[in-house]
Amino acid sequence: MSSNTKAEISTIPFAEPSYLRGLPSPYFQPTHLAFQRRCRAWFAEHFLPHALEWETAGTVPAHVWHTFNAANMLVPNLNSPLPVSWLHRLNIRDILGVPVQEWDYLHTAIWVDERARTGISGPGSSLSPGFAYGIPPILNFGSDVLKEKFLPDLLTGKARTCIAITEPQAGSDVAGIQTTAVKSSDGKEYVINGEKKWITNGIWADYAPMAVRTGGPGPAGISLIVVPLKNHPGVKMRRLHVMGQQAGGTTYIELDDVRVPVENLVGKEGEGMKYIMTNFNHERMLISIGVTRQARVALSTAVEYAMKREAFGKTLMDQPVVRHRIAKAGAELETLQALIFEFVYQLNHLSKAEADEKLGGPTALLKAKAGMVFNECAQTAVLIFGGNGYTRTGQGELVEKIYRDVMGARIPGGSEDVMLDLAIRQLVKNFKKQAGKTRTKL
Repeated sequence: MSSNTKAEISTIPFAEPSYLRGLPSPYFQPTHLAFQRRCRAWFAEHFLPHALEWETAGTVPAHVWHTFNAANMLVPNLNSPLPVSWLHRLNIRDILGVPVQEWDYLHTAIWVDERARTGISGPGSSLSPGFAYGIPPILNFGSDVLKEKFLPDLLTGKARTCIAITEPQAGSDVAGIQTTAVKSSDGKEYVINGEKKWITNGIWADYAPMAVRTGGPGPAGISLIVVPLKNHPGVKMRRLHVMGQQAGGTTYIELDDVRVPVENLVGKEGEGMKYIMTNFNHERMLISIGVTRQARVALSTAVEYAMKREAFGKTLMDQPVVRHRIAKAGAELETLQALIFEFVYQLNHLSKAEADEKLGGPTALLKAKAGMVFNECAQTAVLIFGGNGYTRTGQGELVEKIYRDVMGARIPGGSEDVMLDLAIRQLVKNFKKQAGKTRTKL
């Protein structure tokens, strides 16, 4: 078993965040630390040892889904605080000993961090998108009828879901989607036509809350409808082969006169854009936390290699140029990690409405920064491994696969340049709003 799959805390430089290296932290309480130990042991037993194999094969065996569900280990993908009444109703009481009513975003951060110790995102992405992005719109905006129809099976893992927003002509530009949903003549069904592309986890999903156009152009014409996928008439799905995340099940979906009951509408017609936007901050935070650990795995793996690999009569670590490269990447990594913990703490102490208003722009900035730091650390690792890092098998197999994941962190969830622009627009918007209030008071 490699150092990345062991349950103990690694002492390799940059392998662990500071709170796990015994340094004081203002964020993590003893209950969080106890959960971290249980969580690491669980992933070390059930997930990490096989992740590289699953990524190479391009799929995660079906039994892994059931293993996660049996331990309630997909529930942490949901927003915090968790939907306690629903979970209790379904006899979901705790997550590795943490009562669901005591769960907070620090527990979420630990869970994401421990899962990402594989270094590669594909295996985790084959399991998480339904709980993280597919269930929340139903939970937060669905009618009582819609919730009763879908939540009992989705929250217990009996059925799987994903989120279907992006299209061949509309990626980060969500308002530009073209898939249409037109009511049937009797008003009982929506008839859906269009295409969805880059849908993570779609190939295994039974259902997808799907962004569709029920009205005119622009965001006001977008609605969200839960669409059956597997074996449903008019639905065709096929795997897409992307640069990284081979086990993530990236899917192309074609919809040809797909008929869906009108009660599958989430909330109200024309408000789909609002529902979609409310979960973006959660998505970008989860991506940022996972990416930070991936960067940590890449850099620490390179450090370990540099301490034993010899060239020109001494180890790579004895070469000043190598130390310099590691130091630059390490400084970026630890800065990002500190920012992650601050964000998580803020989420625990702000209402959802406050977080959406005050952290929307900063979260976009965080997601962009996480991708850039990941690129620096992954690139550093491949360069230090040299030819081994350029080879898909052997000593450098892990860092080669990690590097393939970089663009999957910088594009999905909001492309990097879009995130940078969004961050500043949101910050300026909030500034003008606050300045207006100040002038009114004067």
